[in-house]
Amino acid sequence: MEQPTRSAVEAQLLDLARNHRWTWDVPTANLLATLPGATPDIHPAAIVTDLSDADWVSILADADLVERLAARHAELEALLAEKPDPDIAYVSAEFGISELVPQYSGGLGILAGDHLKSASDLGLPLVGVGLFYREGFFRQELEGHEQAERYETCVPERLGYVDTGVTVAVEIDGTEVAARVWRLAVGRIDLLALDTDVPINTAKQRAITDRLYSGDDTHRIHQELILGIGGLRALRALGIDPAIVHLNEGHAGFLLLEKISTELDAGATWDEAVARTRAGAVFTTHTPIPAGIDRFERALVVPHLSRWAEANGIDVQTLLDLATSADDAGDPKPFNMAVFCLALTGAANGVSKLHGEVSRELFASAPDGARISSVTNGVHARTWVAPALAEVFDRVLGSGWESGDAQAWARVRELDDDVIRVVMAAGRSALIDLVRASGIETSHLEPDAFTIGFARRFATYKRADLLLAEPDRLTRFLADDSRPVQFVFAGKAHPADDAGKQIMARIVSFSRSAEAKGRFIFLTDYEMGIARAMYAGCDVWLNNPIRPHEASGTSGEKAALNGGLQVSILDGWWDEMYDGENGWAIISSESDDPDTRDKEEAAAIYDLLETDILPLFYSGSGRPTKAWLAKVRHAWTTLGPKVTAARMVADYRDQVYDPARRCHREISR
Repeated sequence: MEQPTRSAVEAQLLDLARNHRWTWDVPTANLLATLPGATPDIHPAAIVTDLSDADWVSILADADLVERLAARHAELEALLAEKPDPDIAYVSAEFGISELVPQYSGGLGILAGDHLKSASDLGLPLVGVGLFYREGFFRQELEGHEQAERYETCVPERLGYVDTGVTVAVEIDGTEVAARVWRLAVGRIDLLALDTDVPINTAKQRAITDRLYSGDDTHRIHQELILGIGGLRALRALGIDPAIVHLNEGHAGFLLLEKISTELDAGATWDEAVARTRAGAVFTTHTPIPAGIDRFERALVVPHLSRWAEANGIDVQTLLDLATSADDAGDPKPFNMAVFCLALTGAANGVSKLHGEVSRELFASAPDGARISSVTNGVHARTWVAPALAEVFDRVLGSGWESGDAQAWARVRELDDDVIRVVMAAGRSALIDLVRASGIETSHLEPDAFTIGFARRFATYKRADLLLAEPDRLTRFLADDSRPVQFVFAGKAHPADDAGKQIMARIVSFSRSAEAKGRFIFLTDYEMGIARAMYAGCDVWLNNPIRPHEASGTSGEKAALNGGLQVSILDGWWDEMYDGENGWAIISSESDDPDTRDKEEAAAIYDLLETDILPLFYSGSGRPTKAWLAKVRHAWTTLGPKVTAARMVADYRDQVYDPARRCHREISR
């Protein structure tokens, strides 16, 4: 066999490193991890780029490595040969692909990343559109008990991005702003990311895409103009004219103006342009509360809208009326991005059945609020299930479990108790190793102790500190050596959310107290890697938002796939999937007084722990007991078919995209 050249092997390695299929393809990830200099905190694209001449001598001399590389590359090429031409554009302000690509803040971005991955698995003709943030989202540090934010510079090439060679221009404040278009490969899906940090721009313009969710409303509007108007222009510059645009929240709403402008330029009337735009446009709302909606003072938006309206021969008041909600305070009322998106899209949905109901009430005064449906969020199974457990599932359940096949999940009854125990114990041990590596010297976590996880954004409605509402009971649980209970918390507060930061400070303060006994831990700098360790290492996943303020809450779905049982308020996805036996429901208080409500719901959690959960885990032979594992199996059987992103994206395909494509086709005749 002819010896492969360095350039050929390097090209193969770069292809594998730059295509983020390695985030869910374990053999590829393992191969990349064997490269010289590879560490878990450095992107594989950077590792390959930095290989020295001596490293290449070693690689080329390793026939087994070269052979495995060729096999993985051939598999990737075969997959990409089936890549369809995209006619769906999925547009989002953030995408969570990997912790090594820090272009996400939390659930919205993680969901978007899982959407792309499942679209790749399903062969959906979809392309992602977002922004590239030069400083990403913040790294979390602690100063005393308080959160501090630190930003790092992101170099796109070292994160697997490839320059498309395309630059688009968007008018902002009367001046054209240039945006370079990067491409990130996610299996068979391309993610296009716009970046204003280019030499032709002024310093102020270059800073438009500096950080995710930072700056004032003016900065936010500028980012959303680049995302929406620039996003569609980027697609078209690359020869992609999507029949369907899917707006993942209202951040991309200005894209609809660009679509309307195109129709007007082609000779359509205003009504015709709106009708054609609506036919192929989809809007997903993720917030169940008014405070989560993008609203901008008219004085900030009108200058941008006026220029667009004048250029297109439209009265600017027409645009303002589309974004006006009777429920919003102020005179004049703010420009409501969600209402604007509802008015100009033909389909809209919430992200769980309950959230769909809440959204219809929230937008009841909007002309199109009553038509909001729902597609319940799901999670990309192979990204989130621990590799050791995925290997067991592959062997026993066979193919299809990752896509939610009910027959595959029914085979969990064939899983041996001791095999499950070994996998769960390994997950707890790995989590403890992560805690120790983080430098928490007071940790007394034990690998056989009952472990409760809580990790999410520290928004006030999520109530991360709810357990502290009953401090005496918490202290008693932590002091019980006969049935030890340990808690692992993680999460970030938005930099501008002072109330969320105060909640975090209370959690951190308690974790360092004598009462915590080293069994109540807060992990800093929460990201996807920490999340995976927690999902694999926790026996129970705690979720206690104020109902019905949790739109979906996909962290619990990820824990469920790993065998973590839910202890949750009946909110979001859990409200529709709880069957009375596949976890536990926290009884919601009926009190209107927030303090009373919190005390009653905290007490309900402790009651469940004391009377149901701990006895089931500890009362019997084995850790966890046979009865506990039976409950885990039931949870897998009932939840496995429902919580995957494969099911979610298939629902979007069948219930949203296909009808939208038909509408677009009919109106375009």
